[in-house]
Amino acid sequence: MKQEVISQLSTADLKERLEEERKHLSKLKMNHAISPLENPNVISQTRKIIARILTELRKREINEIITQA
Repeated sequence: MKQEVISQLSTADLKERLEEERKHLSKLKMNHAISPLENPNVISQTRKIIARILTELRKREINEIITQA
């Protein structure tokens, strides 16, 4: 998921997507521990998506605080 797509989503959608990605990451880790994944880079990509979503949520939180001040 690209940053442009993430920035266009609403905050509620981002929180929902964050939960989905976290569940997906835990399933990937579990499956990789049991039997190696074909492409273990998927784990790294999922972590990066989670980081992008968290960054966008934090950016919105900071902008809200600045706007209120």
